[in-house]
Amino acid sequence: MDLKRYLIARQKEVDRALDRFLPKASVPPVTLHKAMRYSLFAGGKRLRPVLCLAAAEACGGKSGAALPQACAVECIHTYSLIHDDLPSMDNDDLRRGRATCHKVFGDGIAILAGDALLTIAFEIATHTKAVSRYDLRDIFHEITVAAGSRKLIAGQVADLEAEGRRITRAQLRSIHENKTAALLTASIRLGAMAANANAKQLAAATAFGRALGLAFQVIDDILDVTQTSEKLGKSAGKDVAAKKATYPAVIGLEKSRAEARRLTHQAHTALEPLGKKAVVLRALADYLLAREY
Repeated sequence: MDLKRYLIARQKEVDRALDRFLPKASVPPVTLHKAMRYSLFAGGKRLRPVLCLAAAEACGGKSGAALPQACAVECIHTYSLIHDDLPSMDNDDLRRGRATCHKVFGDGIAILAGDALLTIAFEIATHTKAVSRYDLRDIFHEITVAAGSRKLIAGQVADLEAEGRRITRAQLRSIHENKTAALLTASIRLGAMAANANAKQLAAATAFGRALGLAFQVIDDILDVTQTSEKLGKSAGKDVAAKKATYPAVIGLEKSRAEARRLTHQAHTALEPLGKKAVVLRALADYLLAREY
């Protein structure tokens, strides 16, 4: 398959939907809506929403059925990036190739823009069409758990508390499972649920998401120490400078690369019950692994 063409088409589809769902920049309060749109349309890869749409297809559904869920997840992801970049968190000046939200709009508006993106995610999710196995309650539960105090935010807390400390490989895995893999897995599960996936299909999608989510973060850790800021679109080397807990810091660069390959293989294995319909998910796993080289 032509993955590049697929990615471009799906990214455009998601961007059009996000533009419809979000208030225009001219809607009061203008500064807030400008800040929300500034970060949301900063040129991200739309990985999570694309995985959501591809998972719907892998489970026999239409990608369009998962579009509200895909957009909701992207709003949550962008909110987390805005807050993560704040001076009180990672204190980063660059995101997706341009100045971070707080550098352009100030800390206060950046915080509120993140709050508003998190909130509007649930408004967008109300556009989800119920299927026989899953209703809106299931969708909301999936999103709230992944983005809440036991997953995404738990991972952020553990990440902050681990700065400058020696931690074990198991502790590092736990951070990444919550901070990165949980929302990525939820994206895939939401796509499967939009396709009315049966228990076997949902379990396969879940296992794939967990392995891919960890692989994604391991690769991200590797890129932070091997690539330039220009190539990454964010500040390279900031994890080392902040004494962050990363895979290269805990197990070394070569073992990190081996771990990324192992997790990607695990992700491929998880997709076996979905057969040929999971071709895009398989291609995406390989695409993410190739970023390391």
